[in-house]
Amino acid sequence: MANVGAMIANKGWFYTPHFVKSVGDKGPLEEFRIKHVTKIDPKHFDVIHEGMYKVVHEAGGTGGRAKLPDIVVCGKTGTVENKPHKDHSVFLAFAPMEKPKIAISVFIENAGFGGTWAAPIASLMIEKYLKGEITDKEKEKRILEANLYQ
Repeated sequence: MANVGAMIANKGWFYTPHFVKSVGDKGPLEEFRIKHVTKIDPKHFDVIHEGMYKVVHEAGGTGGRAKLPDIVVCGKTGTVENKPHKDHSVFLAFAPMEKPKIAISVFIENAGFGGTWAAPIASLMIEKYLKGEITDKEKEKRILEANLYQ
């Protein structure tokens, strides 16, 4: 799903997903340098970016807990039905909106709505990746102290 987020962020292109970027100092392996392009015209992604922006930044958006003060996060919340148990919390995001550097997908089992747990966890990971630090200590504390195993 994170690669789907990367494809959306990049308006139709992506690299093959991989765990190790390089071995030694030779840089990425050749197979991870190949740009794969979808058959979707890049112009169709603008409306998707706008919708994902609104999910996080507009009043009533379900991903408001992913908002960061100085990084424009675009996202999509999800709640995966898990009857008879509690639903799973899901959030797919990329940031920053202009010139994306990270795409991420967070799934939290049995945690309920996507905007409640997966979105703020994704925002902490995005901020840590892009800035090297977490600035919203209250959000971090809420996540670290959460009991999601109920």
